[in-house]
Amino acid sequence: MFRLSKITITQFKNYDFSTFNFTERVIGICGLNGRGKTNLLDAIYYLCFTKSYFTKTDSLNISFTADGFRLEGITAPAVSDLKSPVDENTVAGADRNSSNSIVCVFRGLGKKELLLNGVLYTKFSEHIGKFPCVIIAPDDVEMITGGSEERRRFMDTVISQMNAEYLQQLIIYNKVLQQRNSLLKKFAEQGKTDWTLLEVLDEQLVQPGKYIYQKRTEFTLQLIPLVQQFYKQIANNTEVVDLHYESQLNDNDFFAVLNQFRQKDFILQRSNGGIHKDDLTIQLNGQVFKTTASQGQRKSLLFALKLAEFELLKLNKGFAPLLLLDDVFEKLDETRMQNLLHWVCNKNSGQVFITDTHKERLQRAFEGLQSNCQVIEL
Repeated sequence: MFRLSKITITQFKNYDFSTFNFTERVIGICGLNGRGKTNLLDAIYYLCFTKSYFTKTDSLNISFTADGFRLEGITAPAVSDLKSPVDENTVAGADRNSSNSIVCVFRGLGKKELLLNGVLYTKFSEHIGKFPCVIIAPDDVEMITGGSEERRRFMDTVISQMNAEYLQQLIIYNKVLQQRNSLLKKFAEQGKTDWTLLEVLDEQLVQPGKYIYQKRTEFTLQLIPLVQQFYKQIANNTEVVDLHYESQLNDNDFFAVLNQFRQKDFILQRSNGGIHKDDLTIQLNGQVFKTTASQGQRKSLLFALKLAEFELLKLNKGFAPLLLLDDVFEKLDETRMQNLLHWVCNKNSGQVFITDTHKERLQRAFEGLQSNCQVIEL
């Protein structure tokens, strides 16, 4: 496993300058709303992913009146939780036998730097997966109730942490897709079509698209039984949850898909065929989940999906990722909450951060755990 032992936050969101030392594996963060509990978790997430979990634009993460922000994290050594050794590629560039320093500086106007042990990254994508992390936040239920984009993002986030090549192919695919959509709009504006150029972009789209489709297929085969297992544990009933990876490539070759949607592409001026239309469909007892499930069932499935993500990352890396639980006490009843904490804190050796508005409730929840716990009050 690896643990975050210290974080220093400068001019990030509501923090002017703050340093937190994490002395235990299980850490509770308590305080009234608006004191920065979620922002502290987001700063930790940022150091793992080079971006905020909640805000797409970096400039919105700068504290009021400041010109930029700086985050620095110190991690303890990564030690294998499993019998098999940790894959050296998963932490390439990091020294697994000593602590590591991660520094991110955003200077405004889009200028951002990321350093690992003092060495500047040339590509931020090279950092993804070195320090795996799973977060569960209040708005994550959108992954279940929202559109397919949320579920694709979930798949891409998990697979990218396990497979650096997948992330590179995804970046290539999205870049070519953007070029293809721009070309389709240009066709409509000019009233003429350059078939040769379109076919070149089609070929460039197909190669990474096939790779992404293959890896998503392999991923869902691993994910689905884990989600079903965790859902039963959390919901504690006999309900049957089914998940299915939906893709236009399930039944057709990618080139055939592009040809099939070509006329529609011209009319709508955007690409309608490809892996950017994939979805992870979910059913409960044979019915569409998001239209029939109760609030409690949606919450149970959300946690099942996130715990499956946690388990897959742990199995792939050889050590547990960081687990960030934001305001989870408001999502689950006491019994389900204790079941969750027992699994993530007692059955796993990874570091866990949990936020709550009530210090006493947090301390009561920690009483039944087998681990030493640290409570930080903001």
